[in-house]
Amino acid sequence: MKPKTAFRLSVLLSGFLASVAPPATAADNIVVFDWAGYEDPAFHPSYTEKFGGEPDFSFFGDEEEAFQKLRSGFTADLAHPCSQSVSKWRDAGLLEPLDTSKLASWNDVLPGIKAMKGLMTAEDGTAYFLPFEWGNTVLTYRTDTVKPEDVTSLKAFADPKFKDRVSIGDNVDDAYALASLAIGVKDWTKLTDEQFKQASDFLRAVHQNVRLYWTDNTDLSQAIAGGEVDLAWAWNETATTLAADGVPVVMKKDTKEGISTWVCGYVRLKGGAGSEEQQYGFLNAITDPAVSSYMVESWGYGHSNAKGMAAVDAKILADKGFADVDKFTANTLFQSPMPTEQRQRMIAEFEKIKSGY
Repeated sequence: MKPKTAFRLSVLLSGFLASVAPPATAADNIVVFDWAGYEDPAFHPSYTEKFGGEPDFSFFGDEEEAFQKLRSGFTADLAHPCSQSVSKWRDAGLLEPLDTSKLASWNDVLPGIKAMKGLMTAEDGTAYFLPFEWGNTVLTYRTDTVKPEDVTSLKAFADPKFKDRVSIGDNVDDAYALASLAIGVKDWTKLTDEQFKQASDFLRAVHQNVRLYWTDNTDLSQAIAGGEVDLAWAWNETATTLAADGVPVVMKKDTKEGISTWVCGYVRLKGGAGSEEQQYGFLNAITDPAVSSYMVESWGYGHSNAKGMAAVDAKILADKGFADVDKFTANTLFQSPMPTEQRQRMIAEFEKIKSGY
């Protein structure tokens, strides 16, 4: 081989290798602090393709657990809180601002989500929260053991006929969403002291029927499929995955009092040591419009990307209840950001209720 030819090949090879992103290693991986299940590679395929591997994931059971762990010094790069917690995390100084110029789908977020006050941005306009998924917490029941006429109201959760057959989340937000709806309140940011007492008393009545306070969908799904639980206050995912497995389960979205609707997404955390390029690569991957169809069909949730949702097959949207978004969110309690003091009050009271007090 002539020296000149060898030099040219060396230059070409060097250029090729420089253009290929090396696989992410344990030393430089970003850490994503998340709900169990969201490590699903189908939620971030473009990240895996670009960086040659998966992020590292660490999991929490609910947002209060995550908040306390972060306050105690746990470090990660990204986390996955929901609408009702964002302001608390932001006010506690846990979040890094988002550079929206690096977010490919920032301007494509569904208008209804953009309109939620204090969610995506702080009052001064600084961006902190990138919405990812949205859905409901809804009455869910086994059709082979529960009669439809017995679950027309959310008060069914406190009906003695369901003693030891009920499950609600070990999650203060979903619990008080249920209780607020049950007493006729749609805006939990305006709960009076008397209404708070009524809601808490309702949860105490529900506690008498609870077989399981679930912490993730796997626990709840196993309990329903195994016949331990007939009636649950659950996310869309539960009925979607169980029905796909042939379990006779449906969501009851038209109870007298309604349903709860929430929005979750990702934030950047202070103290994260991972690559900023990987952080934004992950954020862009999970909000890519190509993810929308999988989110709706396999998980039963809505995706935040308006263009992606518009491209989902119309039959799939109809089957999952997303054909009419206004109808989907009608008669609902939005789990919107609430004053920190009120949420702390709910947390303290819910712990008492679960302990039998």
